[in-house]
Amino acid sequence: MSALAGKTAVVTGSSRGVGAATAKLLAAEGANVVINYRQKAPRANKVVAEIEAAGGRAVAVGADLTSAEEVDTLMQTAVDSFGSLDLLVLNASGGMEADLGEDYAMRLNRDAQNDALTAGLARLSEGGRVVFVTSHQAHFIDEVETMPEYELVARSKRAGETALTQRLGEMSGKGVSFVVVSGDMIEGTVTATLLNRARPGALEARREAAGKLYSVEEFAAEVAAMAMADVETGHIELVGGAEDFRARTAN
Repeated sequence: MSALAGKTAVVTGSSRGVGAATAKLLAAEGANVVINYRQKAPRANKVVAEIEAAGGRAVAVGADLTSAEEVDTLMQTAVDSFGSLDLLVLNASGGMEADLGEDYAMRLNRDAQNDALTAGLARLSEGGRVVFVTSHQAHFIDEVETMPEYELVARSKRAGETALTQRLGEMSGKGVSFVVVSGDMIEGTVTATLLNRARPGALEARREAAGKLYSVEEFAAEVAAMAMADVETGHIELVGGAEDFRARTAN
């Protein structure tokens, strides 16, 4: 029997892309999954329908992660719907949107992640896990510069990772482990598409430097694996292309 059988997972930003693919994989392992979306209810409901059609259990919950109140409701819905909260996958990120204010990246990628951890920790069962999903461009931003178009997002995501990591002791005190999963640019994601539009050739350049870029499904499989992996709390899983970043860090 899978380690996730009967457990409940909240996956933020899971109505599409890596979040949706991760949610489906967790459900296939027997987890009850809370699909979180900000605006697109039909898209989230479609993910729920796909999980249920495959024999899994899921519910869609609309919550703007920059609202601490809505985040708290999101976590409580997991408990109300399925009886527990055992896994929190912090996948949602953004900041390249032009219409949400210049502080939006920091509010979403740092502050909202912190609020989600606070709300999650109030409910996570002992032995639970928090998985923070990030990018190499953000994880290594203090050592390796990134494209100007992505710098604001990268710095805010790095600030989020730092803020959560500083709470390792608090998590351990509640019997909860914490894992970071960092990946290179992912083929087919909104961010990669926007960056390639802003800077034509960016994807091809990363593909060449990394050797290959992961697809949404391939990266989601790595995130889902880290939800169950036997690793120490604070573990950082670098998925694809990290050698290139490490080499540039050493220079």
